[in-house]
Amino acid sequence: MFRKIDIITEKYRFKAELNNMETSQKLLEVLPIKSSVNRWGNEIYFSIPLKAELEDGKEILNKGDIAFWPPGNAFCIFFGKTPASDNDKPRAASPVTVLGKIIDKKNLADLKKIGSGEKINIRLSE
Repeated sequence: MFRKIDIITEKYRFKAELNNMETSQKLLEVLPIKSSVNRWGNEIYFSIPLKAELEDGKEILNKGDIAFWPPGNAFCIFFGKTPASDNDKPRAASPVTVLGKIIDKKNLADLKKIGSGEKINIRLSE
């Protein structure tokens, strides 16, 4: 069963679809989440109240992928080149568990307009 979540900032809203990974299911149990954005190149990340082991770890990602980074208990949104990238594909600092993806790829450019320190919320879509 695929579940949808909303990722919301003051100015933007993104719909994402979660996959069936165990970590994705654990994420649903800790929603809603409120945090503050950190930026690392074209990646947004922020701490969330979730502890989980790495599950089918990936370092090279697709634009729009959302993931969990176990070392920092962080939710990550990848939308372009990061400081670790060898090309235009997003690359995580170390392996992450892919949780799903942003559904509407045309809105990915809006992620570039979100700065460090901005408030961000994640909740189950209605």
